[in-house]
Amino acid sequence: MSPAAVELREFTLADGSFLMSWIPGPVELLTWAGPSFTWPLDEPQIAAYAAESAAPGRWSWMGVDSQTGQVVGHASVRVDAKGGAGRLGRVLIAPEARGRGLGAGMLKEVLAVALDLRGLQRVELGVFSHNASAVRLYERLGFQVERVLPDVEQVEGRSWSVLQMSLACADWASARGQQREDDGGPVAQHHEASGMTP
Repeated sequence: MSPAAVELREFTLADGSFLMSWIPGPVELLTWAGPSFTWPLDEPQIAAYAAESAAPGRWSWMGVDSQTGQVVGHASVRVDAKGGAGRLGRVLIAPEARGRGLGAGMLKEVLAVALDLRGLQRVELGVFSHNASAVRLYERLGFQVERVLPDVEQVEGRSWSVLQMSLACADWASARGQQREDDGGPVAQHHEASGMTP
Protein backbone atom coordinates (compact mmCIF):
# COMPACT_ATOMS: atom_id res chain seq x y z
CA MET A 1 0.00 0.00 0.00
CA SER A 2 1.39 3.41 -0.97
CA PRO A 3 1.52 6.02 1.77
CA ALA A 4 -1.46 8.32 1.91
CA ALA A 5 -0.90 12.01 1.21
CA VAL A 6 -0.44 13.90 4.46
CA GLU A 7 0.42 17.56 4.96
CA LEU A 8 2.13 18.98 8.03
CA ARG A 9 1.23 22.02 10.04
CA GLU A 10 2.88 23.27 13.20
CA PHE A 11 1.62 21.91 16.51
CA THR A 12 -0.10 24.50 18.70
CA LEU A 13 -1.56 24.53 22.18
CA ALA A 14 -5.06 24.04 20.74
CA ASP A 15 -3.94 20.67 19.31
CA GLY A 16 -3.54 19.28 22.80
CA SER A 17 -7.17 18.23 22.73
CA PHE A 18 -6.35 15.79 19.93
CA LEU A 19 -3.48 14.24 21.88
CA MET A 20 -5.52 13.92 25.07
CA SER A 21 -8.38 12.24 23.19
CA TRP A 22 -6.06 9.86 21.29
CA ILE A 23 -4.29 8.56 24.43
CA PRO A 24 -6.77 6.57 26.53
CA GLY A 25 -4.58 5.40 29.39
CA PRO A 26 -1.18 5.33 31.11
CA VAL A 27 0.20 2.44 29.04
CA GLU A 28 -0.59 4.26 25.81
CA LEU A 29 0.93 7.46 27.22
CA LEU A 30 4.17 5.65 28.07
CA THR A 31 4.19 4.03 24.62
CA TRP A 32 3.75 7.43 22.99
CA ALA A 33 6.27 9.53 24.87
CA GLY A 34 8.23 7.36 27.29
CA PRO A 35 8.36 8.71 30.85
CA SER A 36 8.35 12.40 29.85
CA PHE A 37 4.63 12.84 30.66
CA THR A 38 2.56 11.55 33.56
CA TRP A 39 -0.95 10.13 33.52
CA PRO A 40 -3.43 11.66 33.12
CA LEU A 41 -2.17 13.81 30.28
CA ASP A 42 -3.60 17.22 31.11
CA GLU A 43 -3.65 20.83 29.98
CA PRO A 44 -0.64 22.01 32.05
CA GLN A 45 1.54 19.28 30.53
CA ILE A 46 0.26 20.08 27.04
CA ALA A 47 0.95 23.79 27.63
CA ALA A 48 4.53 23.02 28.65
CA TYR A 49 4.96 20.81 25.57
CA ALA A 50 3.53 23.51 23.29
CA ALA A 51 5.97 26.04 24.77
CA GLU A 52 8.85 23.61 24.23
CA SER A 53 7.69 23.04 20.65
CA ALA A 54 7.68 26.79 20.00
CA ALA A 55 11.35 27.03 21.05
CA PRO A 56 14.18 26.41 18.55
CA GLY A 57 15.20 22.98 19.86
CA ARG A 58 12.03 21.06 19.00
CA TRP A 59 9.93 20.87 15.85
CA SER A 60 6.42 19.49 16.36
CA TRP A 61 3.71 18.98 13.78
CA MET A 62 0.20 17.75 13.28
CA GLY A 63 -0.46 15.57 10.24
CA VAL A 64 -3.49 16.46 8.15
CA ASP A 65 -5.07 14.11 5.61
CA SER A 66 -4.64 15.91 2.28
CA GLN A 67 -7.91 14.53 0.91
CA THR A 68 -10.23 15.16 3.85
CA GLY A 69 -8.53 17.92 5.83
CA GLN A 70 -8.88 15.77 8.96
CA VAL A 71 -6.16 15.98 11.61
CA VAL A 72 -4.79 12.45 11.73
CA GLY A 73 -1.48 12.46 13.57
CA HIS A 74 1.35 14.07 15.45
CA ALA A 75 5.15 13.84 15.38
CA SER A 76 8.08 15.74 16.78
CA VAL A 77 11.83 16.07 16.21
CA ARG A 78 14.13 17.27 18.99
CA VAL A 79 17.26 18.85 17.49
CA ASP A 80 20.65 18.44 19.13
CA ALA A 81 22.60 21.46 20.30
CA LYS A 82 24.87 21.46 17.24
CA GLY A 83 21.94 21.20 14.84
CA GLY A 84 23.27 18.25 12.85
CA ALA A 85 21.05 15.49 14.23
CA GLY A 86 17.53 15.12 15.51
CA ARG A 87 15.50 12.63 17.49
CA LEU A 88 12.13 11.64 16.08
CA GLY A 89 9.53 10.90 18.70
CA ARG A 90 6.03 11.36 20.02
CA VAL A 91 4.65 9.82 16.85
CA LEU A 92 0.93 9.18 17.13
CA ILE A 93 -1.82 8.40 14.66
CA ALA A 94 -5.45 9.03 15.55
CA PRO A 95 -7.15 5.71 16.38
CA GLU A 96 -9.78 6.18 13.67
CA ALA A 97 -7.09 6.93 11.06
CA ARG A 98 -4.94 3.82 11.54
CA GLY A 99 -4.48 1.20 8.86
CA ARG A 100 -4.77 3.64 5.95
CA GLY A 101 -1.11 4.48 5.29
CA LEU A 102 -1.39 7.88 6.96
CA GLY A 103 1.41 7.19 9.44
CA ALA A 104 3.83 6.40 6.62
CA GLY A 105 2.69 9.46 4.69
CA MET A 106 3.12 11.72 7.72
CA LEU A 107 6.57 10.39 8.58
CA LYS A 108 7.79 10.77 5.01
CA GLU A 109 6.84 14.43 5.26
CA VAL A 110 8.54 14.80 8.65
CA LEU A 111 11.75 13.23 7.35
CA ALA A 112 11.66 15.36 4.20
CA VAL A 113 11.43 18.50 6.32
CA ALA A 114 14.10 17.39 8.80
CA LEU A 115 16.61 15.94 6.35
CA ASP A 116 15.94 17.74 3.07
CA LEU A 117 14.68 21.19 4.01
CA ARG A 118 16.29 21.79 7.39
CA GLY A 119 19.52 19.97 6.66
CA LEU A 120 19.85 17.44 9.45
CA GLN A 121 22.45 14.78 8.72
CA ARG A 122 20.89 12.10 10.89
CA VAL A 123 17.59 11.27 12.61
CA GLU A 124 17.43 8.87 15.55
CA LEU A 125 14.53 7.38 17.46
CA GLY A 126 13.71 4.97 20.24
CA VAL A 127 10.83 2.53 19.89
CA PHE A 128 9.66 -0.15 22.28
CA SER A 129 10.66 -3.50 20.79
CA HIS A 130 7.21 -5.07 21.20
CA ASN A 131 5.64 -2.31 19.07
CA ALA A 132 6.01 -4.43 15.94
CA SER A 133 3.95 -2.29 13.56
CA ALA A 134 5.97 0.84 14.40
CA VAL A 135 9.27 -1.05 14.06
CA ARG A 136 8.24 -2.35 10.62
CA LEU A 137 7.28 1.15 9.50
CA TYR A 138 10.58 2.65 10.61
CA GLU A 139 12.48 -0.13 8.84
CA ARG A 140 10.53 0.55 5.62
CA LEU A 141 11.53 4.21 5.91
CA GLY A 142 15.20 3.19 6.07
CA PHE A 143 15.89 3.27 9.82
CA GLN A 144 18.28 0.65 11.13
CA VAL A 145 18.61 -0.74 14.65
CA GLU A 146 21.84 0.42 16.28
CA ARG A 147 21.39 -1.11 19.71
CA VAL A 148 18.87 -2.62 22.09
CA LEU A 149 18.34 -1.22 25.58
CA PRO A 150 16.87 -4.12 27.56
CA ASP A 151 14.34 -3.80 30.36
CA VAL A 152 14.07 -0.01 30.44
CA GLU A 153 10.49 -0.01 31.75
CA GLN A 154 8.40 -2.36 33.88
CA VAL A 155 4.76 -2.22 32.78
CA GLU A 156 2.04 -4.38 34.26
CA GLY A 157 4.57 -7.00 35.31
CA ARG A 158 6.38 -7.10 31.95
CA SER A 159 9.76 -5.70 30.94
CA TRP A 160 9.84 -3.37 27.98
CA SER A 161 13.01 -2.99 25.91
CA VAL A 162 13.82 -0.15 23.54
CA LEU A 163 15.32 -0.33 20.06
CA GLN A 164 17.55 2.63 19.26
CA MET A 165 17.28 3.23 15.51
CA SER A 166 18.82 5.78 13.17
CA LEU A 167 18.61 7.05 9.62
CA ALA A 168 21.43 8.97 7.92
CA CYS A 169 20.62 11.57 5.31
CA ALA A 170 22.36 9.49 2.60
CA ASP A 171 20.33 6.41 3.54
CA TRP A 172 17.13 8.48 3.44
CA ALA A 173 17.96 9.58 -0.11
CA SER A 174 18.60 5.95 -1.07
CA ALA A 175 15.37 4.75 0.58
CA ARG A 176 13.38 7.43 -1.25
CA GLY A 177 14.90 6.35 -4.55
CA GLN A 178 13.91 2.74 -3.85
CA GLN A 179 10.40 3.89 -2.90
CA ARG A 180 10.08 5.68 -6.22
CA GLU A 181 10.99 2.48 -8.05
CA ASP A 182 8.61 0.35 -5.97
CA ASP A 183 5.68 2.73 -6.39
CA GLY A 184 6.35 3.56 -10.00
CA GLY A 185 6.30 7.28 -9.26
CA PRO A 186 7.83 10.07 -7.22
CA VAL A 187 7.62 10.27 -3.48
CA ALA A 188 6.25 13.51 -2.06
CA GLN A 189 9.05 15.99 -1.55
CA HIS A 190 7.46 18.07 1.20
CA HIS A 191 5.89 16.46 3.44
CA GLU A 192 1.44 3.23 9.26
CA ALA A 193 2.20 3.86 12.51
CA SER A 194 -0.56 2.21 14.39
CA GLY A 195 2.25 2.36 16.88
CA MET A 196 3.95 5.19 18.63
CA THR A 197 7.45 6.08 19.76
CA PRO A 198 8.87 7.69 22.86
